[in-house]
Amino acid sequence: MTPFITQIRVRHYEMDALGHVNNAVYQRYLEHAAIEHLEHLGFTLSRYRELGGVFVMRRIEIDYLRSATAGDRLDVSTWIEQVRGPRAVRRYEIRLAGSDEILLKAEALWVWVEIEIVKMRPKAIPAEIIDVFKAQFPEQST
Repeated sequence: MTPFITQIRVRHYEMDALGHVNNAVYQRYLEHAAIEHLEHLGFTLSRYRELGGVFVMRRIEIDYLRSATAGDRLDVSTWIEQVRGPRAVRRYEIRLAGSDEILLKAEALWVWVEIEIVKMRPKAIPAEIIDVFKAQFPEQST
């Protein structure tokens, strides 16, 4: 498995009263990485519209291990661990750029839902997306 990695620079306004990245900001970093990963695989918002659905985060579990501060450059890694029906389990790690030290680990459950706001019901992830996931991460279980 080769994770997708994107880099984020921590901005001053993302700090909390303790002088490190606010916990809620980390979740935005993770969502950003997931979106960039899917765009990298060819799944843009316009492609979602064609497929009639979109991924939404249903659940996330985050382990905060170390702090980041303003000016830090972070490597945010993400990969798909499992796909089943409308659900995809995505894992994440955040490190200081160029370091092996993990600042954060997370696991999120993303659900493919109908794009119509009125419905927003889960439905099976399109085979086209599953095929791309499997090609990127052939050892994942389905």
